Amino acid sequence: MARNIFVEAVNTPTPDKMAVELVERKGTGHPDYIADAASEEASLQLSRYYIKRYGRILHHNLDKTLLVGGQSSPVFGGGELTQPIYIIVSGRATTEVSTEGGIETIPVGPLVIRAVKRWIKENLRYLDPEEHVVVDYRIGKGSVDLRGVFEEGKKTPLANDTSFGAGFYPLTVLEKLVYETERYLNSEEFKKRYPELGEDIKVMGLRKGKTIELTIAGAFISILLDDADHYMSVKNEIVERVKDRVSRLAPDHEVKIFMNTADIPERGIFYLTVTGTSAEHGDDGATGRGNRVNGLITPLRTMSLEAAAGKNPVNHVGKIYNVVANMASKRIYEETGEEFPVTVHILSQIGKPIDEPFVASVKLVSNEREVPSHVMETARAIMDEELSNIARYTDYILEKKASLF
Repeated sequence: MARNIFVEAVNTPTPDKMAVELVERKGTGHPDYIADAASEEASLQLSRYYIKRYGRILHHNLDKTLLVGGQSSPVFGGGELTQPIYIIVSGRATTEVSTEGGIETIPVGPLVIRAVKRWIKENLRYLDPEEHVVVDYRIGKGSVDLRGVFEEGKKTPLANDTSFGAGFYPLTVLEKLVYETERYLNSEEFKKRYPELGEDIKVMGLRKGKTIELTIAGAFISILLDDADHYMSVKNEIVERVKDRVSRLAPDHEVKIFMNTADIPERGIFYLTVTGTSAEHGDDGATGRGNRVNGLITPLRTMSLEAAAGKNPVNHVGKIYNVVANMASKRIYEETGEEFPVTVHILSQIGKPIDEPFVASVKLVSNEREVPSHVMETARAIMDEELSNIARYTDYILEKKASLF
């Protein structure tokens, strides 16, 4: 089978070889992250319903979620939401199925609403999905006739879009630090020690030569703070903990940590929230505006602007190809001796089998060294194997084994 795989050596410098590098991650409580999660949880819940009821995932794409920020009045020791956050999940789904027993209607609305509220309850400690959030949906209707088409599910899915996925490996020191810093601040262990810090955490990383500067935006929970001194004390402790951790992880760099730089204590301005997310006070969010599939926003790297969250995990290449590109690049790098950084691009053509892309491009960064032929062949073989087994990525996504944002 011709899979249109091309492997080449390039001299394009990776960001760690540049004088200036920047990278960003939006954390669990960021409005864009919440929108991504709402889309994906809705898709997962619907997919599981389809499988349980009909034996396979039916067509749907719920990748157009919009989060409209609410209004709040946080004060030290208290505060309240004066207007709820509004989340609307939008897209298309199979809502009717023709079976031997007649027409069946899929309860798409209740499935979507339950999925979103469950995620909020499990991930945002002080955001009450019943009191603080209105969850809505606008999903275009579709139908399918399942009578006598059981063989169809055995065929290789056909791409439902002409689109590309992109991935790279390994991460630079700065990329790792930005990702791991947000995960550290949103870890269960950290929240036990500093419950005052909410889940809305954004980390912006800047490296200038050997100096790393992380700017952290972290929403504090007003009801857990007695006064301004309490706020500043916790904030300063967090900064010191992050600085110590980053310094140990990047011992060859000078490290500077900044947090909530818009605070003006003398004017009583602090990053206070009632619920731990800026979504409570006018900060909006949308699916696809946050992290890429590898969990980062990397302007100096190759990226796809596809919103992976919410797309169906069977034949939407905007989702599947991004996951494959990231996993394949990691595997190629590791299995070829960790010598040559890898970039992968996979392009589909609508209506064609997803295991036969229009092109699968593997680039090995050689830094002006010659890439041995056996490395090139190994990279090609790995890419071919990943594409030939592409159906397994549906299960990875359903089991949450694949990062999406």
